[in-house]
Amino acid sequence: MPSRPFPHARRALLLSAAAAWLAAPAARAVDPCPAPPPAPAEADAPPADPTRVEVTSAGAEVTTAGQARLTGPVRVRQGNRTLTAQDGNYDSATQAFDVTGNVRYHDPRLTVGGESGTWSSEGGGRFVGAEFEIPARPARGTAATVVLRPDGRLELDRVVYTACPVGRRDWFLRARHIEIDQAAQQGLGRDVLLDFKGVPIFYLPIASFPVGDARKSGFLFPVFGQSNRNGFELAAPYYWNIAPDYDATLTPGFLSKRGATLGTEFRFLTEDSRGEFKSDWIPSDRSAGRDRSFLRFTERSELGERLRLDTSLAQASDPNYFTDFGQGPEGTSVTYLQRIARLTYLDSHWHAYGLVEQFQTIDQTIAVGDRPYTRAPQLALLGRWAERNGPGFEVEAEAVDFVRDNGTEGLRLGLAPTASYAWRPPGGFVVPSVGYRSIGYSLRRTPGTDDTPSVSAPFATLDAGLNLERDAGERVQTLEPRMLYTYIPYRDQSALPLFDTGLPDLNLIQLFRSQRYVGGDRIGDANQLAAGATTRLVDVPSGRQLLSATLGEIYYFKAPQLLLPTEVAVAGKTSDIVGQLDLSAYRHWNVQLGEQWNPHSQASALSEVRVQYQPSSGKVANLSYRFRRDLLEQVEGSAAWPITDSWKIYARHVYSLRDHTAIESFGGFEYQACCWRIRIVGRRYVISHTGTKDTSVSVQLELKGLSSVGEQAGAFLERSIRGYSATPAETGPE
Repeated sequence: MPSRPFPHARRALLLSAAAAWLAAPAARAVDPCPAPPPAPAEADAPPADPTRVEVTSAGAEVTTAGQARLTGPVRVRQGNRTLTAQDGNYDSATQAFDVTGNVRYHDPRLTVGGESGTWSSEGGGRFVGAEFEIPARPARGTAATVVLRPDGRLELDRVVYTACPVGRRDWFLRARHIEIDQAAQQGLGRDVLLDFKGVPIFYLPIASFPVGDARKSGFLFPVFGQSNRNGFELAAPYYWNIAPDYDATLTPGFLSKRGATLGTEFRFLTEDSRGEFKSDWIPSDRSAGRDRSFLRFTERSELGERLRLDTSLAQASDPNYFTDFGQGPEGTSVTYLQRIARLTYLDSHWHAYGLVEQFQTIDQTIAVGDRPYTRAPQLALLGRWAERNGPGFEVEAEAVDFVRDNGTEGLRLGLAPTASYAWRPPGGFVVPSVGYRSIGYSLRRTPGTDDTPSVSAPFATLDAGLNLERDAGERVQTLEPRMLYTYIPYRDQSALPLFDTGLPDLNLIQLFRSQRYVGGDRIGDANQLAAGATTRLVDVPSGRQLLSATLGEIYYFKAPQLLLPTEVAVAGKTSDIVGQLDLSAYRHWNVQLGEQWNPHSQASALSEVRVQYQPSSGKVANLSYRFRRDLLEQVEGSAAWPITDSWKIYARHVYSLRDHTAIESFGGFEYQACCWRIRIVGRRYVISHTGTKDTSVSVQLELKGLSSVGEQAGAFLERSIRGYSATPAETGPE
């Protein structure tokens, strides 16, 4: 199903309803069920001789034919296997015990109790009218007969299984016959029915499944949901265990408003490489009147100790694919799909790479002239030799060919050697450096203009800072001032093209960069001093940072003359003031503030406020505000909160103050019973730049010891609610 990530794992895969009854871990929740009874005393007894059979009874009658009648209580022990009963018979010819009355068999992996049974050290055992327990799950059930084969295979007829405690059976599996090979960690069930609260919800005539960490081919649980765009959604993933290093998942499905779907995922993991291929295909989409598809391939190969190849390719059939099949605002607002292959070399001094990169434009509202260029190819080299205290040398070199269907294209060459000297006494540093940057082009499709423009300029920087500390009891406070002076003379660059260069946001990282632009098309002039200071408060016993505050600004001795077409000239002698505060000093509260303030207009250019209360990973509440002048102004609230031992609520609301509309809203609840859990979440969110919205409802039912039926909601909640994690120890209230 194109809009859903289908669950599958490299380890214990849940390949059918029957698969999970021995393979799956317990539900991730605080368990309100009573504690299971302690293991039988014999489980803690010291191991006996595994070849010796010990028999004890209250009385015994032995015949000359080697038959013995044992009266109770009867106890037979061999190694870590124990059989007890009220009465029994022993046949010396077959070395078998025939027992009746309160029969109980126990070994480290299984406990069986029944009306009667037979057992021998060589031939295994057979129990009638049996109840069984699997302590490691924990799980229990009944079977008309339980057969233990000498080779470790287990056979059960007319089986009923549940992980609910004694006295409750909210859900159970019923199967006509189940065979389990414990050595191979594989099982096979026939006529498997899942019942929840008296309602049959799943049936398979035959089910093959793993009973441990071994992978095995077979069907996973179906996935289903409902949305306005696609209607009812259903998919039935099939896992194919091809080889130890390869596997695949094929997912046929159905969307009621669009038709049949087919998803494919192929994964590989070798000693030197790993990767995956994913595809979703909707043949003859009824809503769109055409075939729809999405492909993605990612791969990383280690070609030696210092050489690596990374590949990432993606292709969508049409620009509306993500609007129709994406999930949430982040999934439906895809602008570009990147295709890139990158070969990297790295050693102690050299970092070199070559790449080819191209983009598929998904957002067709972007003007053709504003779409990114193809790099075919780019070659880059960085060499660095430096001492912590002493001289250093660095060289950057680049050659990249920019290709596009319209407008100017061509080759760009760049070179920038730098020499520096570092002095790092205790508590501070001073690093002066000088260098020279040169850019040259060989352009195509430039009629009437110079097709080989170039520019070069020297540059010089002086970077200095202090790291001061003072004791404050069990806490340490720091003061870390820093200054960076940069000088780059102005050069006229009006004849140069703009292939990949832009002006980044002014932040605490950009504040102390000598290059004003990102990209290689411009040498930004500068005669400026960046100054800032950070102070931290650290709790010494725990190492926890209680407070971090940073403030910084650029002082212009001469305003920059070089400007990009969309860049606004500097007004005044200083840049915007940037600041950041991170406070976590009081209990479970955390406050983060970020601000970019224009002192000339007395207005904010960018603001962000985040407040979080998080007493545990499963109990969190967030409130935030985001502002970017002329672009967005949003408020957001989210929470995951247990209100009782059994009930938990989830909520998130993102509202645009600029557009006076909600961008995304969802709300839901979770109910945790003794051996099952249900989540219901309703969502409404923007799916396109026109403001069109979609509504969906997801239902997830988790059965302890079995797994989940329905859409997986846990990962979605962790992505959407900052700080939330449904870990086993933190799901319920404290």
